[in-house]
Amino acid sequence: MSPLPYLWQREAIIVTGRRMNASGLNQGTSGNLSHRVDEGFLVTPTGMDYDALRPEDIVLMRFDGGHDAPRLPSSEWRFHRDILASRPEVHAVLHTHSLHCAALACLRRSIPPFHYMVAAAGGSNIRCAPYATFGTEELSRHAVAALEGRKACLLANHGLITVGADLAGAFKLAVEVETLAAMYLRALPVGEPVLLDEAEMAIVLEKFRTYGQQKG
Repeated sequence: MSPLPYLWQREAIIVTGRRMNASGLNQGTSGNLSHRVDEGFLVTPTGMDYDALRPEDIVLMRFDGGHDAPRLPSSEWRFHRDILASRPEVHAVLHTHSLHCAALACLRRSIPPFHYMVAAAGGSNIRCAPYATFGTEELSRHAVAALEGRKACLLANHGLITVGADLAGAFKLAVEVETLAAMYLRALPVGEPVLLDEAEMAIVLEKFRTYGQQKG
């Protein structure tokens, strides 16, 4: 029997999916993950509990939408494919129904620059994409547009997408955006938060270009 291709990426997807549930970012079988590989991308299967996943359950898909696996791919495979196709620097896509991000998404509110850490997502705000039925090409188009120049977006009446160079980065950003969403929701009942202006956010974004990097 031939060895299972892309074993470490499959295992990383399973580990990250379990971390999503353990951290509270996700519940049950909602949410999904993908990772770019030479032949296309790997994506979680539809409707399977992360704790039950085995490497062979992870679906290998081609960018033409074809797949060869015993499992069916996530119903959201289209936006995983289209994000990866449009963003060559992205190697991992993570989608959750995290509580606070989903609550803001149900209000159809973007996350404005109320806190400088909004810049962690790559811009001066975190957009909320318009609503479309899950799994559709329309939703995929909305997600790709909302992610233009960004590493995270909300999906109206749905949840959160983050992207990264790897799964660890996409997961770390998802935790940060969920924290920002919680802060924003707690501030709103008191009053409309004071927003940082574009000049300040530009300064923060420039600082983030080298944040966490070692001196070369």
